[in-house]
Amino acid sequence: MRWSLGFLFFATISVPAAGLVQLSPTALVASSDGKALYLACATSNCVLCFDVARQKVSDSITMPESPSGLALSANGRRLYVTCAAPESKVCIVDLKRRKIVGTIPVGHTAMAPVISPDAKTLYVCNCFNNDVSVIDLKAKKELQRIGVSRQPVAADLTRDGKFLLVANQLPAGRADAAEVAAVVSVIDLAKGKEVKEIHLPNGSGSLKDIRVSPDGKYAVVSHLVGRINQPMVQVRFGWINANALTIIDVAQMEVRYSLLLDEQNRGAGNPWGVAWSADGKTLAVAHAGTHEVSLIDFPKLLAGLPALTNTINKSTPVLSFLVTYDGLDDGLPYLTGARERVALAPGDYGPRAMVFAGQTLYTANYFSDTLDAIDLKALKHQAVSIPLGPKPEMDAVRRGEFYFHDAALCLQGWQSCSSCHPGNARVDGFNWDLLNDGIGNPKNTKSLLLAHKTPPSMSLGVRANAETAVRAGIKFILFTKQPEDVAASIDEYLKSLTPVPSPYLIHGKLSEAAERGRELFSKASCTDCHTPGLYTDLHPHDVGTRNQHDNVTDKFYTPTLIEVWRTAPYLHDGSAATIRDVLTTRNQDGLHGDVSDLSSQELDDLCTYVLSL
Repeated sequence: MRWSLGFLFFATISVPAAGLVQLSPTALVASSDGKALYLACATSNCVLCFDVARQKVSDSITMPESPSGLALSANGRRLYVTCAAPESKVCIVDLKRRKIVGTIPVGHTAMAPVISPDAKTLYVCNCFNNDVSVIDLKAKKELQRIGVSRQPVAADLTRDGKFLLVANQLPAGRADAAEVAAVVSVIDLAKGKEVKEIHLPNGSGSLKDIRVSPDGKYAVVSHLVGRINQPMVQVRFGWINANALTIIDVAQMEVRYSLLLDEQNRGAGNPWGVAWSADGKTLAVAHAGTHEVSLIDFPKLLAGLPALTNTINKSTPVLSFLVTYDGLDDGLPYLTGARERVALAPGDYGPRAMVFAGQTLYTANYFSDTLDAIDLKALKHQAVSIPLGPKPEMDAVRRGEFYFHDAALCLQGWQSCSSCHPGNARVDGFNWDLLNDGIGNPKNTKSLLLAHKTPPSMSLGVRANAETAVRAGIKFILFTKQPEDVAASIDEYLKSLTPVPSPYLIHGKLSEAAERGRELFSKASCTDCHTPGLYTDLHPHDVGTRNQHDNVTDKFYTPTLIEVWRTAPYLHDGSAATIRDVLTTRNQDGLHGDVSDLSSQELDDLCTYVLSL
């Protein structure tokens, strides 16, 4: 049975204040007969059982950690729930007894479980280990880990069960390269390894979902496309971020086509979950930022695709619903037809996971604790709201989380704060040329974790503090004016974020290599600028990393090293792919630490310590 998930990272969940009950449905799966739905609720640590005929929740099953993904056995008797934690587990639920009957340990922040066609094997994405667990369901044992690119968040099997396609949320490597984009990993299950990376268009990131069509011929991926090679002078026309869908030819394991889900003057912010109708005729995409769903006539779309892959130019013959607009670059085309955009019911927000039950599409709405049902047979497609519990009240932190992900705050709905800071206000792996420090000097995206404790903001300290930066971001990146309460709530959300324990830790403690590295951290004078505590001295320095885009007098503020394991690439221009690069190839005159006398093993130990923070 197909699964659905919401890609929530466990340690940055907004915990409701006392007296508030918030479910945050983040994953959704339907029974084979369409009579039952199961929803993973991230902030209430439970799985809800939903009776489709009665249109109401019939039961709740408590989980030990935040549930992040669901997979249902073909016979409907077992539900496999990934519970995200530094040491995650798969909980096996007996649905007749409504009880957890077993657990299987997996990796760091597990999600996106997928069952093999023979029901013998379960595959689980371990987001922060950058790998996939292969689990023998009969033995209830992990057989192996298969490495992939960076932050795997979604997966699906080809119909013959031979390949697992894995969507990696972020690009890997340097951010100052000519081509920077996240990839889809292709795992040959017989060989037990990744055999190919499918490269998406330049600037592609924030991959959220991947689904193989019912006939097995295509897979589709939802993602963003950042215009990373141009100054951010406006947001219209997807000038900063556009919202895309890529179609993969499964037989060739190549991109068939990429297109934008936006319209010329109307963005479709933050595409998230993807779902196919059983007959493959309707492809649904959730727009989590603009609180709507695209219903795409896939045969019509497929018939209109040009022969070229990935690109389009003025001479390319296409149907009228795939167009470029005068004044825009000859990049990806906009989808202006072959689909219908359906708004959620009033008051419903944040559709993430989706699933079809018969001819009805259901969306799990993260911020409103509701399902929306859209009947495809109806003459007029309209979303009907179904509450999953009492209407949730938002405290300041929850409102801030909502605003941070709300593309309705942006001019024309093109993006939200989370478009450049996915994974709960962390990094997207790209360089951006923002106007706050001039034109032509791109800077790497910084994590917003601890931003309010480590002023000033930006690499050059352009903003005095995070409060100023939040308000400037609304004005100059979202290009709107908002009430003070919006910015103040975003402040509260960002201040509530806590570090995620590093995957380099062993049962929450430093490894032997990291313990050795801790001694070297002081010996190499790293503590001079990265003072233990916040691991920053809050001062600017000349660290020998200015490039041709920088002024000769530029100095860069010391970043915190807390959670540095998840913020690659490094330095103000993203020119260091790894911490070892920071200490070696990008360490002119030892300004990033005196490591000239360290052996290769000692360098490894030092890197391990830094990555354990």
